Amino acid sequence: MRRRKFITLIGGAAAWPLAARTQQSAIPVIGFLDATSDNLAEHLRAFRGGLAETGHVEGQNVAIEVRLAEGQLDRFPSLAADLVRRQVSLIAVPGSAAAALAAKAATTTIPIAFGVPEDPVKLGLVASVPRPGGNATGINFFTAEVMAKRLGLLRELVPAAARLAVLINPANVGRGPLTRAELEPAAGVLGLRLQFYDASTNQEIDAAYARLVHERPDAYSGRILKGEKPADLPVLQVSKFELVINLQTAKLLRIDVPPMLLARADEVIE
Repeated sequence: MRRRKFITLIGGAAAWPLAARTQQSAIPVIGFLDATSDNLAEHLRAFRGGLAETGHVEGQNVAIEVRLAEGQLDRFPSLAADLVRRQVSLIAVPGSAAAALAAKAATTTIPIAFGVPEDPVKLGLVASVPRPGGNATGINFFTAEVMAKRLGLLRELVPAAARLAVLINPANVGRGPLTRAELEPAAGVLGLRLQFYDASTNQEIDAAYARLVHERPDAYSGRILKGEKPADLPVLQVSKFELVINLQTAKLLRIDVPPMLLARADEVIE
């Protein structure tokens, strides 16, 4: 499932009711906390679409305050604190565990609608999936759980691969260690060796790619606004996954995609 669809779902989650807060102002304000301005227009369009499904239209009966970390994940606590001081009605976190944890640490009263790739229970965001408790609920889109499947597909794409490169952002709270912990057993089953590269900034990413070229691994890898409490709203879990193959990227990497893999793809970018 694409990130835009997740953010549309988060928009709907953000509209899950909270009557007490809606009554505090004529137009409730949603704090939108995200990691970067990349594709922000598209993400906000999807988010607004989710809100609209529950009758919430920005500028008419709801306002959105955007806060961006611009790739500096250590800014999330101060950005979340700023939204709390702003006394927003709800904090929406579309796709970052670090941002969700910062929001959770900043307030125990303002509702939080999150989208995270990890198990929200393990992260400490909720007490359980069916009964989150506290002030947070949202969507788990199972990035962690599909790691083994991704490796299997990559093995089909490049059957001769024995050593794979994995780029990790060590500043992303929880994601780096979890990625290593989840990928290594799956790689062992497939007989693959993983090589991890840490990169938190654009400069570090450029340096990591320079190392990749030099070392030549084998591959790259509005119900709350209406009154319901996050504590009572089950965390949604994604039930459908899509396989998208980018033939342009494959050609740049000189990889021939097997016809059988192309036939299984939900979408092929040519």
